[in-house]
Amino acid sequence: MSIAARDVASASLLDVAAVRRDFPVLDQEINGHPLAYLDNAASYQRPTQVIDAIAHYYRHDHANVHRGVHTLSHRATEAYEGARDKVQRFINAQSRREIIFTRGTTESINLIAAALGSQLSAGDEVVITHLEHHSNIVPWQLLCESRGILLKVVPINSQGEIELDRYFDLLGPRTRLVSVAQVSNALGTVLPLQTIIAAARERDILVLVDGAQGIAHQPVDVQTLDCDFYAFSGHKMCGPTGIGVLYARESILQTLPPWQGGGDMIRTVSFSGSTWNDLPYRFEAGTPNIAGAIGLGAAIDYLENIGIQQIAEHERRLLEYGEAALADVPGLRIIGTAMEKVSVISFDIEGIHPHDLGTVLDHQGVAIRAGHHCAMPVMEFFGVAGTARASFAFYNTTGEIDQLRSAIDQAIVMFR
Repeated sequence: MSIAARDVASASLLDVAAVRRDFPVLDQEINGHPLAYLDNAASYQRPTQVIDAIAHYYRHDHANVHRGVHTLSHRATEAYEGARDKVQRFINAQSRREIIFTRGTTESINLIAAALGSQLSAGDEVVITHLEHHSNIVPWQLLCESRGILLKVVPINSQGEIELDRYFDLLGPRTRLVSVAQVSNALGTVLPLQTIIAAARERDILVLVDGAQGIAHQPVDVQTLDCDFYAFSGHKMCGPTGIGVLYARESILQTLPPWQGGGDMIRTVSFSGSTWNDLPYRFEAGTPNIAGAIGLGAAIDYLENIGIQQIAEHERRLLEYGEAALADVPGLRIIGTAMEKVSVISFDIEGIHPHDLGTVLDHQGVAIRAGHHCAMPVMEFFGVAGTARASFAFYNTTGEIDQLRSAIDQAIVMFR
């Protein structure tokens, strides 16, 4: 370990070696090299505590929720609804009725687009930014086609930051919703949410925050943020895939129609009509992802036990170390150099396609992402087809960053 690496490690507030023992997937070799998993912006790994919670449910408590009078159904319901309470506490929602379980951030945004979109008229406007994931672009484009709404996009600068002056200019009398990421998945840019939301509030404009890339990196308090909607995914915070959350203000949810019909979202059904269940169940049609919710609850317990502030500090140090480690790589350009970033380094290397680089790095045991990262407008802005993206989590080490640098050096020798 280099002197710089020892300095970073000693200053960390986390016992990373102890944390890593909770993640069995990290203890393996890939192509004869220790695995350096640096693809966390795509999906986090799961600790044993989450895996065990899911396995316990399937081994001992599996039954459908809400409908049964037998013991297993009571246990499953208690665990499922207990997870909802954990989410409420984790993001400081005012009421558990404001917590809707979905399949993930994508479905959460589509839910709002469908439910709120039914109340929009031709000429109404939705404002997003140039940094958005496709999940926060395409649903609004579909509304443009079906409802005649207008989509306005806040531009970005060469550092990958939004141009706030242009944002203020785009807010007008027909703006009904601002839908923005908390953190850019492609660049790691942290958006100035407080300023964005305050400006919308002054104009009585609703705000949706895509928190998929922010939820595991920063403390989230939806009441302090003062947003109307906040969406995130379990798999981006050590939980299972296929489970996510939509937080929505209860006062707004009461005005929205259901977006899917089926079991458990109804109060009464007859051939002459139906009436809807109370919140949040009105928006949770059908048998839910019970095991996913339980796993998400266990992931929240795990993250809270470590401490989000400690996680953020460790990842900040990894980002600083990583940017320094790659600074003198010949032909390497870091794309996205915002003043406020989370632990994502998106880059390209002159003469090497990102997919080729990713393949070569995998042969050295280093897992990164290569491609457009579901953010093609960002790639177009920077004039690239895609980037290589290394993204760090709290269980990563400076040694893994050294392994990344060594693998990049070998790739450059190979291609040149």
